[in-house]
Amino acid sequence: MITGAAFCPHPPALLPEVARGAAPELSDLRDACRAAIQRVAGPATTLVLLGAGDVPGDATRRHDASARGSLAGYGVELSVALGEGGDGPVDLPLSLTVGTWLIGDALPAVPPIAAWSVGAAGPGHIDLPDGPVALVVMGDGSARRSLAAPGYLDERAEAFDAAVAAALAGGDPSMLRVDRELGGQLLAAGPPVWHAAADLLTADDQRTGAAWSAELFYDAAPYGVGYFAAAWTRG
Repeated sequence: MITGAAFCPHPPALLPEVARGAAPELSDLRDACRAAIQRVAGPATTLVLLGAGDVPGDATRRHDASARGSLAGYGVELSVALGEGGDGPVDLPLSLTVGTWLIGDALPAVPPIAAWSVGAAGPGHIDLPDGPVALVVMGDGSARRSLAAPGYLDERAEAFDAAVAAALAGGDPSMLRVDRELGGQLLAAGPPVWHAAADLLTADDQRTGAAWSAELFYDAAPYGVGYFAAAWTRG
């Protein structure tokens, strides 16, 4: 049974070691992600971490508990381990690397984590562990919100991100199925992952019949990229 879902973005600058002097600029977002994860993590709950893969053609796949992620590509010799030991391959994509760091930042004792990178072509089949499960869903909005944004300004970006914020505030899994084609044009990393979360949440809702109580903690576009933090818990 899925007991909750936390939604967070994955800019590498969320990690103070990467942001360095700019770290305070994302402190509110970091606090919002911490609150979202703390809201859904409970005793005896396994966290299922979902994030976009780094290679567009990759299929959806599960990462071994020994997997690690590296921020070396961002100028920081920092490695993040998914599970205890962390002596496995460095194959976590950026989304799962940041997600793993956020979980460790939010929780004094990190519970078991099952991590899946979602392929751009579709979510594929994602197996959930037995027992209580909370999703941690990593996804960025449009990267075209301003002239200084990575993808420059696109007039459609603000409305797209507003629809994402409304979906996260609404607690209705069907609203997470935003326009994937438009999202791709707007350089949004989140749509495939939000679709995967919608599939998992909808299937679970059909079994339990329970509704979701949703809270949106953060909705802004620093650096011209749409970032959101939200938590869904059983109403």
